[in-house]
Amino acid sequence: MVEDARLEYKSKLTDDLEKEVVAFLNSEGGVIYIGRDETQVYELPNLDELQLKIKDRLKHNISPSILGLFDVIVEEFHGKKIIKINIASGSEKPYFISKKGMSPKGCFIRVGSSSEPMSSRMIEELFAKRVRDSLRNISSPRQDLSFRQLKIFYEEKGLLLNDSFAKNLEFLTDDGKYNYIAYLMADTNGVSFKLAKYNGVDRVDLVENNEYGYTSLIKATYAILEKIEIENTTFAKITSKERIESTLWDKIAIREAVINAIIHNDYTHEVPPKFEIFDDRLEITSFGGLPLGLNKEEFFSAVSNPRNREIMRVFKDLGMVEQLGSGIPRILRAYDKSSFVFMQNFIRMVFYKNSGSIGGSIGGSIGGSIELTPRQEEIVKLIKEDPKISYRKIAKVLNIADSAVKKHLNTLKDKGVLLRVGGTRGHWEIVYE
Repeated sequence: MVEDARLEYKSKLTDDLEKEVVAFLNSEGGVIYIGRDETQVYELPNLDELQLKIKDRLKHNISPSILGLFDVIVEEFHGKKIIKINIASGSEKPYFISKKGMSPKGCFIRVGSSSEPMSSRMIEELFAKRVRDSLRNISSPRQDLSFRQLKIFYEEKGLLLNDSFAKNLEFLTDDGKYNYIAYLMADTNGVSFKLAKYNGVDRVDLVENNEYGYTSLIKATYAILEKIEIENTTFAKITSKERIESTLWDKIAIREAVINAIIHNDYTHEVPPKFEIFDDRLEITSFGGLPLGLNKEEFFSAVSNPRNREIMRVFKDLGMVEQLGSGIPRILRAYDKSSFVFMQNFIRMVFYKNSGSIGGSIGGSIGGSIELTPRQEEIVKLIKEDPKISYRKIAKVLNIADSAVKKHLNTLKDKGVLLRVGGTRGHWEIVYE
C-alpha cells in the first residue's frame, strides 16, 4: 500500500506526529504506521514506552480534546512489531496543535499524501460550522448525579475512577457543571430504551414491551444485549447424518449493531435508539442519520467519525468496543449492505432470521432437513418414549403452560415431524426423525 489521503508511513516517531494527526482529524481520518513503509520494517525499541509516549503527546498537544478519536495499537509486519495509529475524522473541526493555536501554523489538512497548512479563511469557516450543541456542552438536567454503577464497571476491568474522573472523562461543561454525557452515565437518569416484540411481521400485534433504562448507559446496554441473547434462540437442523446448531441471528454482528446504535445515537433531541423483534426479523433504529461529513461509501468503508466520542471512549475503556471503525466490518461479515436503511434523521438496521427459523415456528423441509428449537426436540423425545402422552403431561414434565405445548405440537405437525392418529384416545407418530 502506498501513502495516500488516508495513509502515512514513518520509520520512527518524529516531532511532526501531531501535525499529521491534526491533518487526518480535519479530513476524513486515516492511519499512521510507525516502524514501516510500503515494503520495509524498522526496529522500534521499547514498544510499551513508545505507545505511552504517543498517547500522551496526542492527549496533551492537540485541541480540542481528541480522546475517543484515536487508537494506538501494536501489529506485526514481516515478523516484526510495529505501531499503528487509527485516527477518526473529528466532529469539532478545526483541530490544531495546541502551542501554535488555531492558525495556519497549527491547523493542517490532508491533501493527497501530504499534510498542508489550512488557510485562515478555511479555519474560520470550519470554526463557524463547529457543532456547539454537542453533548459535552449541554448541561445535565440534574446535577445531583451519582456514578456507583460506572465505578463498578471500571473496577471490574481493573481500572479505578479517582476524584478527578468527571474531568478526565469529560463529564463537565466549561463552567464545571455535569454535562449530558454525565447524565447518560449516571446511576439514574430519564433515558429509557424500548425493546418491543410483535406477533407477525408488522407493528399491529404488540405482545411484549420492555423498557431498559433510567440507569447508567452501560448497564442499560448490557441489559439489552442480554435480552436479545435470550431471544436469539439456538435451533437444531436435523439431517439423516448430523445435528447442526445455528442461531436466529449472527451473535457477533448483532452485538456490534446494538452497541453501534447506542454509541452513535444523537441524544441531543432526547430520542434514544429502539429495538424491535418481529416473526421474521430484528430491527434496530438509531436517531441522527449519518454524522455530518460522512457519506454512505465512507460509512461502509469503516471510516470512523464518532458522533459521541466521549461515549465511545467510556465503552472502549470497558472493552465493549475494540478498534475505531471495526463495528461495521464485523456486521458486514454476516449481513450485506442492504441490511442498512438510511433516512434523513434515522439509521435502521434490519436483520432477517436465518432461513428455516422464522418466528421459531416456520421451518419445513429445507434441503432435506428440518430445524427444531430445543423445546421442540424435548417434546419429540417425550413422544418417542410414550406415543400416547397427553399435552397436559408434556406441560407438567417440561414445566411450561398447556397453551405453549399446544402451539409447539401444532408447529411440529405443520413441519411434518408429527402426525396425530385418532382423536383424544389416539396416539402420536413421528413421521420425520
